[in-house]
Amino acid sequence: MRVPNYGMVHLLLRRNWIGSIRIALTLFGLPFTVCSSGVRPAISCAPSHPFRFTKAISPTSTSCCKLYTTSVRTMPSAAALHVKSRSAQYPGSKIKRFSVPDDKVDWSQKWPQYNPVNYTDPAVLKKPVWADPEIGVFAPKFNTVDGAVDRTGFEGTYKIENGKPLNPHGRTGVTGRGLLGRWGPNHAADPIVTRWKVDAKGAKILHSVSKRPILQFVAIKRKDCGEWAIPGGMVDPGEQVSLTLQREFSEEALNSLSVPPAERAKIHERINKLFKSPGFQVYKGYVDDPRNTDNAWMETVAVNFHDESGNSVSELRLQAGDDAGQVKWVDVDSSCALYASHSHFLELAAKERKAHW
Repeated sequence: MRVPNYGMVHLLLRRNWIGSIRIALTLFGLPFTVCSSGVRPAISCAPSHPFRFTKAISPTSTSCCKLYTTSVRTMPSAAALHVKSRSAQYPGSKIKRFSVPDDKVDWSQKWPQYNPVNYTDPAVLKKPVWADPEIGVFAPKFNTVDGAVDRTGFEGTYKIENGKPLNPHGRTGVTGRGLLGRWGPNHAADPIVTRWKVDAKGAKILHSVSKRPILQFVAIKRKDCGEWAIPGGMVDPGEQVSLTLQREFSEEALNSLSVPPAERAKIHERINKLFKSPGFQVYKGYVDDPRNTDNAWMETVAVNFHDESGNSVSELRLQAGDDAGQVKWVDVDSSCALYASHSHFLELAAKERKAHW
């Protein structure tokens, strides 16, 4: 997931991409991931999970792309605790989280000694357009679409305590918003663009051990933390997720904002071709992100768009955008160490494509 660096000026340059419809779950144009009864989707940082897949259903059209999904069964939430959301030091700061052991993560566990650090980054407190004011100064309408801002959670209704939302996956050791702009869910979209690794003759290269074809995906190196990631970003108020997926890939992996108009038209033509192809919705839900707090957290829709024939985006020159230090095609493999839960998203995409993992 690249999850965005909010301070980037290019957020203010995206208005021509924003749809006129308010974001609501029924207007996302994306199918939900179907989960077994009594089990909620969860992200773990473990390298593998006991997921079971059913056969993909027919593509579903959206305003910008076609998507299909599979039924995914996750582990019970008690066995899928967020980990990166409890990292010892809060990213981009010298703030140390209050240490939260595994058995005290769930809010149902009484813990009178819990004394989290309150922290909201100074850049957020400066009231940029992408951030909420402080609670008390305004009263957001949680668990609904509040004006143009979607404050609903992908996992259902989240609790409100003392006027502030509670992280649905439990304690993090930090209250406030940290680096996140919104109280409650902060919605992102992660486009996983893949192709087959081929030899000089165009034949798929099989992995020496698994004997399965190798996928490659477009990866960016984040400037803020130096980790490799999927080139994703935040859903702007009023924007459809399908547009966010296309916009973020264009800006971060192809640097479409800075190229000449003629080249930009070529990029858009190839991107439109890829994003109109059937896309596999890999995941929709909570993300174990190091910037999560008790009162603000990341949620995402991750969608895999595959250049099967290698004549779409594969032929475009990759060029890093504002938030990316580097960009390149990377082999999909279980050894991939990526930002947040991105390795897990790639695992799901590889299994759906019957590729090496």
